[in-house]
Amino acid sequence: MITHIVLFKLNDPSEALLQKTCSVLLGMQGNISELRHLEVGRDVIRSERSYDIALVTRFDSLDDLQAYQVHPHHAGVVVPHMKSVCSSIVAVDYES
Repeated sequence: MITHIVLFKLNDPSEALLQKTCSVLLGMQGNISELRHLEVGRDVIRSERSYDIALVTRFDSLDDLQAYQVHPHHAGVVVPHMKSVCSSIVAVDYES
C-alpha cells in the first residue's frame, strides 16, 4: 500500500476558498479507479506553521500512484485549481 499525503497552504484561506478547494479535492472520489482511499481535512489549529488543507490518499502500488498523477481528472481539474490557489504545496509518499 502506498500512502500519498499532500499539504496545501492557500494564498487566501477564506472560508469560501477553503470550502471550494476541499470540494475540488473530494471530487476525485469515484472518478479515479486507482484511488483506494481519499481523505481531506482542514487545519483546526491555524498556527503560523500550519498548512490549510491536508489530502491523504492511498493506492495499491507505485504504478497506481503514477497513474493517478497523470489521470485526466487529477491532472486536468485538481492540479490547475490547486496551483492557482496555493502559495505552497508539500508532499510525502510512503509504503506500508
